[in-house]
Amino acid sequence: MAGTTGRITWDQTGEKLYETGSDRCVLYVQDTQGKYPSGVPWNGFTGFTENPSGAEATALYANNGKYLNLYSAEEFAGTLTAYTYPDEFAECDGSASITDGVTIGQQTRKTFGLSYRTLIGNDTNGQDHGYKIHLVYGAVAAPSEKAYATVNDSPEAVEFSYEISTTPVTVTGFKPTATLVIDSTKLSAAALKAVEDKLYGTDAASGGSPAATAATLPLPDEIAQIIEDADETF
Repeated sequence: MAGTTGRITWDQTGEKLYETGSDRCVLYVQDTQGKYPSGVPWNGFTGFTENPSGAEATALYANNGKYLNLYSAEEFAGTLTAYTYPDEFAECDGSASITDGVTIGQQTRKTFGLSYRTLIGNDTNGQDHGYKIHLVYGAVAAPSEKAYATVNDSPEAVEFSYEISTTPVTVTGFKPTATLVIDSTKLSAAALKAVEDKLYGTDAASGGSPAATAATLPLPDEIAQIIEDADETF
């Protein structure tokens, strides 16, 4: 990206940006075709801590000097915390129902996707400046500790914590990725609405047409096409 013309200045009004908070988490269980249909809200979501790894340098030497660095592949992982979880997450956490109201553990864990939002603030609009929608693909939850304690004079709700690993999905023209971030401050209103209608679903219009749609998690190439189509339409 080209630099600005003239002398650089720092911390101009409206440019003091920060990120804060997390909300609007949605769970999308992957189907047998590798798609992510039928998203459901994750109530009680308290946060997602990203923990990427890899990109570690291995130095090669030749002619008595450093020749080049080889870098290991990057991997995306994280920790999701919440006070509760959707019923649909049970199969992603290794549980299965053997009859109504009865579940067993240590079962095959299903792959899932996530979306959640973080707020963008600045010095003029505060937390209303904008937000980023974070998408996670190919996620698998590892077994996690669940600590239950007796009620006492300092009661606390149990906060569940899930360690998440991922398998990247393909992106045309780029390396595979397990993450995608959508910045509301850099999209047109039409494009942002089109993306959110996909991620969160839509209600039926008055009279039933168009019909309501389910929340789905589009793959990266689909996200790019949705934005392009929305911008061409408006």
